[in-house]
Amino acid sequence: MPPIKTRIQDEMKAAMRAKDSVRLGTIRLLLAAIKQREVDERIELDDAAVIAVIDKMIKQRRDAIAQFTSGGRADLAQAESAEIAVLEPYLPARLEGAELDAEIRAVIDSVQASGAQDIGKVMGPLKSRLAGRADMAQVSARVKALLAG
Repeated sequence: MPPIKTRIQDEMKAAMRAKDSVRLGTIRLLLAAIKQREVDERIELDDAAVIAVIDKMIKQRRDAIAQFTSGGRADLAQAESAEIAVLEPYLPARLEGAELDAEIRAVIDSVQASGAQDIGKVMGPLKSRLAGRADMAQVSARVKALLAG
């Protein structure tokens, strides 16, 4: 399977040919964010780092949707939703329910966490392990619930 970055570049060309302006604009924003991070850090991003960039962009758009919705700007919220729909297919399959709990319990066992004071010890490994595969706010809430009792 080709690297995600290559797939994104190929899909940008397809969006150009199809004259899909929403898709093209979103993909260009994504490629610009990837390039900016590569220039800032002077590295070539691997798939995991590209997924982190995509995940961050989706989180920013979800925050913007909440603000636009509370401000009564449904048109802008809908535009942000359209961008999320373009970005989400690049992420790996999301973990939910029992699968997510199993991953969290595995990390809790490996770091021998016993209570709320160990949340930081658990979240560090989980963040790298679940990057792009789970909403970290949801993961944090599950970790707190599991460590509380």
